[in-house]
Amino acid sequence: MKHREYSWPYGNEVGQEEIIRSDVLVLGGGLSGCFAAIAAARKGLSVVVVEKGAAEKSGAAGTGFDHWESACTNPCSEVTPEEIANAYVREQDWYSNGIAHYIECREGYDRLLDLESFGGKIRDTEGEFEGAEFRDEKTGLMFAYDYKNKFTLRVWGTTFKPALVKEMKRLGIRVCDRTEATALLLDKTGKKGIGAMGMNTRTGKFMICQAKTTVLAMSRPARVWLFDPDLTGLCEFRPMQSIGSGHAMGWRAGMEFTMMEKTVRAEFSAAGRSFPPYGAGNNHNTWYAATMVDARGVEIPYVDRDGKELKTVSERYYPAEGQKFFLKGGVIDNPKYEYRGPETLDFGELMKRGYELPFYADLSRMPDNERRVIWGMMVGQEAKTNVPIYKNYNDRGFDPAKHMLQSYGTGWQSANFLDQERQFFGAPGGILHNWDLMTNIENVYAAGDQLYASDCAGFACATGYYAGRKAAKAALATDWTAYDPEDVKKEQQRLYAPLSVDPDEGMTWKELNMAIAKAMQNYCGGVKCDALLMEGLDLLTTFEKEMVPKLSCQNPHELMRAHEVLDILTVAKMVLYASLARKSSSAPLCFTRSDYPEMDPEKDRHHIAIHQENGEVKVRNVPLNFFGELKTEYEKRNQDYIEELKNRNEVLEKDAEKVLENGLRKLSAKGWEGAGYEKAKALTEDTTAPAEGTAPAAFELEETPCSVRPIVYHPDKCIGCNRCASVCQCDVLYPSPEKGKHPVVMYPGECYYCGACVMVCPKDAIELVHPLMNRAKFVLTRKPEEA
Repeated sequence: MKHREYSWPYGNEVGQEEIIRSDVLVLGGGLSGCFAAIAAARKGLSVVVVEKGAAEKSGAAGTGFDHWESACTNPCSEVTPEEIANAYVREQDWYSNGIAHYIECREGYDRLLDLESFGGKIRDTEGEFEGAEFRDEKTGLMFAYDYKNKFTLRVWGTTFKPALVKEMKRLGIRVCDRTEATALLLDKTGKKGIGAMGMNTRTGKFMICQAKTTVLAMSRPARVWLFDPDLTGLCEFRPMQSIGSGHAMGWRAGMEFTMMEKTVRAEFSAAGRSFPPYGAGNNHNTWYAATMVDARGVEIPYVDRDGKELKTVSERYYPAEGQKFFLKGGVIDNPKYEYRGPETLDFGELMKRGYELPFYADLSRMPDNERRVIWGMMVGQEAKTNVPIYKNYNDRGFDPAKHMLQSYGTGWQSANFLDQERQFFGAPGGILHNWDLMTNIENVYAAGDQLYASDCAGFACATGYYAGRKAAKAALATDWTAYDPEDVKKEQQRLYAPLSVDPDEGMTWKELNMAIAKAMQNYCGGVKCDALLMEGLDLLTTFEKEMVPKLSCQNPHELMRAHEVLDILTVAKMVLYASLARKSSSAPLCFTRSDYPEMDPEKDRHHIAIHQENGEVKVRNVPLNFFGELKTEYEKRNQDYIEELKNRNEVLEKDAEKVLENGLRKLSAKGWEGAGYEKAKALTEDTTAPAEGTAPAAFELEETPCSVRPIVYHPDKCIGCNRCASVCQCDVLYPSPEKGKHPVVMYPGECYYCGACVMVCPKDAIELVHPLMNRAKFVLTRKPEEA
């Protein structure tokens, strides 16, 4: 059936250029990018943020998150930043980012106080959980995982991105939404960053962003091994546009990376292989420490690190006897004995003891506060579960006091993937940097998921602010450098090339993405060897030479997707180069070679850093402990920030006490306008709308067929405000040609099911409908004698 064709609703600005100048340029408008921009603007500098989606709801945590790890300086914490940062380093056998983890542990709580001052919610101000074991009665802070040491906080993450965007607007930061960054601008030496280039993803306008310093704050790679052409938006853990473009840009510019050989067997791919993240019964991360039962209703025991069976729910949240603290969270799967926390018996042991499948999460057996905080707050605040799981399951009649939610597979991942199906999870590779978070390219900094061994939301926020602070300081000492027009011309030709290829003779971006994923599964899967890796490189090089010139696109949206696949191709080659460079196997890197089976020989215990110069790959070894003694090295470089904090945090904590006393919800952001506030404010005009008087669009637009309908509108409620289309981070919604009508779901297969559209709809006119296959089963609770 032929789908309806539409006129392109935005301006056609292909071939036009816009030049933007700022002191600091931030690439990526997720958590780390927003905080980088705020840090620089607080120093009085002009700042521009370039974001492919819409900053209000963009990024992996764009619609929320439920907990904040490593907030070691909060007033209730029983651990120091040094203890937790060093624990992460040791837990990961030193294949870890000591610098960034220490910044997270040392400054993470400062960023939470920032968020609270912007309007975000970080504490239980209404007393909803008063008296709960995890709530501190004096501060209203609420804790997860380790109730004794209190360094992981439960937070209301759905309030954070809107608060950050509001603060950026207050500070006069210019946010260029719907603009993809595609290449770094370098000076004539090729060693110094002077900005970036890109394209408006709705109009095709070419963007030149000149800056004294640049912060890369984009995502980690994805869609390298996993791809589904029908439900592309669901095939990875993160949003569809989060595919590692910053890594590809950096590589092409000569940036140095490490640990790119590290990948893990896939954990989530809701396009058919698994249920959505945290969308089925489990006891991991968002759901920790849910009570699990087997098919008969027999409770599955939790044990501490010594195998002692824990009798109460409360015991699941405390260290074992003689243990100072334990680690839980996004990058901790199977910790060492020293840091291992309470967990259910492993699957093999459960089978030996006669426990029967299927298993279920049964929150009805937990105390009321624990049940409500898992289902009502944690599942209700996490971006991946807020609307698609919490709201939809409630609408389906799920009651955690009466029902139990089925678990699938043999663990919390809800599926068992093949060894060749890989993902960048568990502190993966990324940009190698120094203590200023500066890359090997002068004046280019990195933060969040761009860094090697990156972690979760607190990591993103803390490193983002830190990188922005350092970039601002460098910008104050840097002069403007002119760019080479020839570099601009080459990038324009590269970006626009697919628009000139006849679609009847060309190839779609989906076909190329499928081919890359298949090649990586075949040649760089769970087991690697030189012969396979070299064959893989040869095949990908063939794709570059023969297939890339055949890519065909009919509008800027498709062009954006084609650019993403070109970046995925670049990242895939980076992984192959890194894998070839490591001549042994490694347990902490989840890296196995059949031709070099020796596991972690001492001679190979180092970081392998790779970069390219003039098309030739360069490799060097970096000591695992290159960052030195964490506290000493940090304080050596950050005395200005330490002095700045002395009075500020005391003021914010006193404000917080008033909030708890008076029931207020808003604190004030005090004294951060900076000397250059008015200068920066002049750059705030909106760039997402089409320019006036642009030529009529010549692009073709047609509804893309898909096996599901992710978004359903209620025409009787919708007022045609297009608020949903304005925040859709994957840009799948297009304004209707009929005034007052709801948008058209133009690219349903690209929906990430984040629920941003539902969250912003003023008339409750939208339903987010998960595919039938992704609706986990729930049943009434049962007692063993009822089985």
